[in-house]
Amino acid sequence: MSTDPLVVFTPSGKRGHFPVGTPILTAARQLGVDLDSVCGGRGICSKCQIMPSYGAFPKHGVTVSDDALSAWNSVEERYKSKRGLTPGRRLGCQATVQGDVVIDVPPESQVHKQVVRKRAEARDIVMNPSTKLYYVEVAEPDMHDPSGDLERLVAALEADWGVTNIHADLHILQDLQPALRKGGWKVTVAIHLGDGENAPRIMNIWPGYYDGSVYGLAVDLGSTTIAAHLCDLTSGEVVASSGIMNPQIRFGEDLMSRVSYGMMNAGGANEMTEAVREGMNALFTQIATEANIDKRLIVDAVFVCNPVMHHLFLGIDPFELGQAPFALATSNALRLRADDLNLNIHPSARIYLLPCIAGHVGADAAAVALSEAPDKSDDLVLVVDVGTNAEILLGNKDKVLACSSPTGPAFEGAQISAGQRAAPGAIERVEIDPVTKIPRFRIIGVDRWSDEAGFEAEAAGTGITGICGSGIIEAIAEMRLAGLLDASGLIGSAAQTGSDRCVLDGRTHAYVLHDATATGGPRITITNPDIRAIQMAKAALYSGARLLMDKFGVDTVDRVVLAGAFGAHISSKHAMVLGMIPDAPLDKVSSAGNAAGTGARIALLNRDARGEIEETVRRIHKVETAIEPRFQEHFVNASAIPNAVEPFPILNGIVDLPDVSFNTGGDTEGGRRRRRRA
Repeated sequence: MSTDPLVVFTPSGKRGHFPVGTPILTAARQLGVDLDSVCGGRGICSKCQIMPSYGAFPKHGVTVSDDALSAWNSVEERYKSKRGLTPGRRLGCQATVQGDVVIDVPPESQVHKQVVRKRAEARDIVMNPSTKLYYVEVAEPDMHDPSGDLERLVAALEADWGVTNIHADLHILQDLQPALRKGGWKVTVAIHLGDGENAPRIMNIWPGYYDGSVYGLAVDLGSTTIAAHLCDLTSGEVVASSGIMNPQIRFGEDLMSRVSYGMMNAGGANEMTEAVREGMNALFTQIATEANIDKRLIVDAVFVCNPVMHHLFLGIDPFELGQAPFALATSNALRLRADDLNLNIHPSARIYLLPCIAGHVGADAAAVALSEAPDKSDDLVLVVDVGTNAEILLGNKDKVLACSSPTGPAFEGAQISAGQRAAPGAIERVEIDPVTKIPRFRIIGVDRWSDEAGFEAEAAGTGITGICGSGIIEAIAEMRLAGLLDASGLIGSAAQTGSDRCVLDGRTHAYVLHDATATGGPRITITNPDIRAIQMAKAALYSGARLLMDKFGVDTVDRVVLAGAFGAHISSKHAMVLGMIPDAPLDKVSSAGNAAGTGARIALLNRDARGEIEETVRRIHKVETAIEPRFQEHFVNASAIPNAVEPFPILNGIVDLPDVSFNTGGDTEGGRRRRRRA
């Protein structure tokens, strides 16, 4: 084992040992980490900015000391004095390895920017926003009937529009008199209509008739990405959508790693709270700039997130969520103000967080329930929100059950040898010819398949950089269909499979998906550890769904809905070949896209939906997988591809799964399964 320091890069998850004195930029290049540099490491371009993290990282098995990198040098000081450098950041070409270290590569330092695939889905939504515009004519001051300008404005609003008990913050009082006089006692006001906890409140005031709009944000705060949709509160139109990587990734890729970081580092939870709020504010600035609007016009926002993100966003230590009985500080919906959370939109903007269902089934699952409405379905529908922590709903109009499964980050390209986040150049679609065993693929940013004319020219701009989550799912499923992989997840040798793409890789074999080493490019392989990581993730997902089916007393479901950004980009056939989801007719498996984001938009644009989802959540029954013995039983069975014991009759009618086994010896796992089937 190497005694050199370990360098771990996030969000890619790539790691390696490097001698003391190695520049971080050199380490990144040798590992194939996406770290930009234009000046050749001379400290001029600043493209290679990095963010080192310090403290204990159980997920990575390291503790990073304060002297893990070389001291701040004159080149960095010169750059900071001339152009500025975000506090905590270093230049990758100047900072050198001195000890074990965890390095975060910010989005702006990545050559291939992350594709945050949480788009706004088209949806008909009944418009009834919490904030509306009202035009009124206000009585002028009268010495014989003295009263304040605010009081006469409130009286006009009550008389003309029937809005009562209206309040105003100090900033409105500061703007009120100039607006009334400039408008000739005619003004337009934006009023948040209040709720069960808050009275109606004036948010903005304009002299005369204001023909513009006010805006709201629907924010999906995920473990890996943060996506926001800026909506016009008058028309309901999504005027801009954008997303960023969640900056908390540097503290751990999965939720429990972040909980552990908070437990093992004094002030760690506060660090993560500050990081996510800073990232969110950067996102809000970006989206307002894209839409060309003043951020003070953003007067309402709805947030959905899992319980750990919920607590860290609010500044609540998630310690209790890291141990049984997984107690939430609160599961109720929350109504706050932007300045409570240090958000740089309208300071009095109203913030609504959907209720959480239970300890590890959060507001994002509630948003999915609002969007997909399993409680209103006549048939039995399984809704799976695929992410770092999968959240699963099963139900119909009689009852709805919910659970979560710790799938981990493998579905998003982490823990995979050639894995990466979804970015231009990443392999996202794979097909393997069952006869020749030769693959073809598509990469993000290029519409052609790799065997089509013109592909190489189009791919030259991005290169072929790795494989993302949807690509690894399809690659492994296609390997199973082509007989390159047996049901236990073992890759065969070249002699066993008839393909020279199956090469020796230590004590097992790997399948070469793409090899450009002859021209200085990467060699992308699917290894047995890659397959094992996906097997563990898919087994957790399937086991959660199967456990809910047990609780419901059924062996089949009528429909399967794949939600989440990842769920929107995987093939239902390949998901079923892999055994990620229960057997179902392919035409009954659909994608809901970013259903959590859609639920957030519904709650933003229709205030009645907020009460509706709060009532629905109270009726959903949570199943805790951690204490269910059957979960472990299902997990063991689901580790095979597609499953060790449960038949997939519908799938078997669609595809032919080769009955091959690459284990050696008489009593192999594949042999045992064949005897059980017999």
